Amino acid sequence: MAEAQLVQGNEACALGAVAAGCNFYGGYPITPSSGIAEQMVRFLPGADGVFVQMEDEIASLAAVIGASLAGSKAMTATSGPGFSLMQEHIGYAVMAEVPCVIVNVMRGGPSTGMPTSPSQGDMMQARWGTHGDHSAIVLAPSSVGEVYELTVRAFNLAERFRTPVIVVYDEIVGHTRESVVLPDALEITDRVRAEGDPEEFRPKAITPNGVPPQAAFGDGYRFHVTGLAHDERGFPTEDSQVAGALLTRLHSKVDDHEDEIVDVETFMIDDADLAIFAYGIVGRSAREAVMEARASGIKAGLIRPRTVWPFPAEHIARAAEQVDTIIVAEMNLGQMIGEVERAAQGQAEIVGHLRADGEPMTPAHLLALITNVEADRKQP
Repeated sequence: MAEAQLVQGNEACALGAVAAGCNFYGGYPITPSSGIAEQMVRFLPGADGVFVQMEDEIASLAAVIGASLAGSKAMTATSGPGFSLMQEHIGYAVMAEVPCVIVNVMRGGPSTGMPTSPSQGDMMQARWGTHGDHSAIVLAPSSVGEVYELTVRAFNLAERFRTPVIVVYDEIVGHTRESVVLPDALEITDRVRAEGDPEEFRPKAITPNGVPPQAAFGDGYRFHVTGLAHDERGFPTEDSQVAGALLTRLHSKVDDHEDEIVDVETFMIDDADLAIFAYGIVGRSAREAVMEARASGIKAGLIRPRTVWPFPAEHIARAAEQVDTIIVAEMNLGQMIGEVERAAQGQAEIVGHLRADGEPMTPAHLLALITNVEADRKQP
């Protein structure tokens, strides 16, 4: 049986990546994500992997895309300004169907903002940062153990759906050290590799699950890679029907499998009168606040998405039919609250608690908020 270890959040990310089979890291140091690169440069040589420090974040993701096309499981990690620089290549990886993992350890912004302070200000950027219509898979751990678990899951989802997967957590999670037991056995997913006659290979052939097999450079299959709209051969096209079918498939290969992707923790929600919607480190504080609220007689519950995109709309809709109020607590000025309002469809009052001052939301702070909302709720 595995023994408990004292592990930092960013270290857990690196450990999870290597456990998932990552054998290439291309990155550029930036606070507060630099610890991931520092650990990967230690771990990868012993795992027959390659670490490359690139000249900037744009080149970092370009190197990751190239390594993935050569058959590697590849990742990078960054923070706010670097994440902004990566957006064009995220779109390229979506269109070219290149599996990779991008970790964004969030800090205050905009611009250089507060480099050493926590934030959740990149949630909408993680979904819509790159241009054009595209689906996105974004995971949000709230503890050191979950950083490890969801980093492994990010690689599995990237390989399963041939798409970039983003992991977002904030500076506090990244720099917290906790005693954790990392699992010995993991379920690992690898991409479906091309088989059969190379002359008949179609790199973007339509398959029943919407995800075509992938050939690597050097496998003996000839294929074209482009960010342009393309046909089943991978070559650019201006045929509107072909382009439309491609974009529809890129969407549906994710959207049609939301039941495999969406992951939500609910806590004490079954008989709750009010609920908190929170994610990441705020979700962790909210769980403690809910337990303290229950001890004082308030029927509070928690909805904590571990997958933030695709958004868990069905979970919110079910909760809204039951509770009177949903408190949305975020370390930003309102990025996910609109999605909660949309999903609730007027069935529950939505109360926002939004802060972008670089300070964490503590359990005591959230308990006071719950108490005030409950008092208002009971007023005639």
